[in-house]
Amino acid sequence: MPVPSFDPGDPLGLDDLLEPEDLAIRDTVRAWAADRVLPHIAEWYENGELPVLRELARELGGLGALGMSLTGYGCAGATAVQYGLACLELEAADSGIRSLVSVQGSLAMYAIHRHGSEEQKRRWLPGMAAGELIGCFGLTEPDHGSDPAGMRTRARRDGTDWVLDGRKMWITNGSVADVAVVWAQTSDQPDGVRGFLVPAGTPGFSAPEITHKWSLRASVTSELVLDGVRLPADAVLPEVSGLRGPLSCLNHARYGIVWGAMGAARASFESALEYARTREQFGRPIGGFQLTQAKLADMALELHKGILLAHHLGRRMDAGRLRPEQVSFGKLNNVREALEICRTARTILGANGISLAYPVMRHATNLESVLTYEGTVEMHQLVLGKALTGLDAFR
Repeated sequence: MPVPSFDPGDPLGLDDLLEPEDLAIRDTVRAWAADRVLPHIAEWYENGELPVLRELARELGGLGALGMSLTGYGCAGATAVQYGLACLELEAADSGIRSLVSVQGSLAMYAIHRHGSEEQKRRWLPGMAAGELIGCFGLTEPDHGSDPAGMRTRARRDGTDWVLDGRKMWITNGSVADVAVVWAQTSDQPDGVRGFLVPAGTPGFSAPEITHKWSLRASVTSELVLDGVRLPADAVLPEVSGLRGPLSCLNHARYGIVWGAMGAARASFESALEYARTREQFGRPIGGFQLTQAKLADMALELHKGILLAHHLGRRMDAGRLRPEQVSFGKLNNVREALEICRTARTILGANGISLAYPVMRHATNLESVLTYEGTVEMHQLVLGKALTGLDAFR
């Protein structure tokens, strides 16, 4: 069998690891993003809005991309690798679009699917899978991000009802959500954290949008305000208590980021590669100069190593063998390297690198948020440090 020719788009031949169905899903999501997102994303980003969020959500639901790796209740039941490939293609368009899908499926829907009652699943999941209903996930607070155990949002019993008071911050989809999964402390005990389903329009509940962002501008980000929000007894997620509830959801979302970050990196690399082939200085394309080729080679190395790492973690998740520490490996490495790829791509594009005519600066600023959410660099370093040494350095 002859050796295949070198493919600059797939230099390691990683497509050989994928099944035909994997490739079909990837290509479908890529085509959708090229048609529905890429022609408009620079304008949405510049204006700081996502005006067709619900329309896009319904289309993504039609593709099976919402709650993609969940089973039943209208969900696609895709593999972890297939979900990862979708995340990569969505973030190659924009991190805000991937965040929409991740929060909907890996956080809000996953919480209900894994920890909810049968009644809760039937009420919410089919509509969320179709994109007819939007969900959000309220864990982070103004004063408690990396340390969710210190959350101040409280839920107290009043007869058979629960009454919630508190604030959540930096909540994707919050202002447009039909239901918020809100985590609150119900007691002073370590296992006192419980999840609650808060429908939009509940008295005392509001979700003002956060503006003046310089990252994830084509994404809805909100504060959740809970002032005496009264909920019935069946609003609580019955199958989990303690921080393992929200942390299980975060682990699933972080896995999608491992793939998604490589999408932002790929788009920036491809933009820089094309620019280097066509931009002429000193009488020839800048891609013919040694320093530019060194940058492109290093970018390609980290990009495709990152995709290979994501694929490996996806296979482990599909086999039921993926540990949270391994997700930390992926999130820490891939987002950090994706951001460096974007920065290097910007230097190849020179002054044009800051223009929204090219995707590089948009991806770079988005990745500054991705670097922080779902666990900062420091938190994932400490997760791995504890796993390696057996010593807890968090406190």
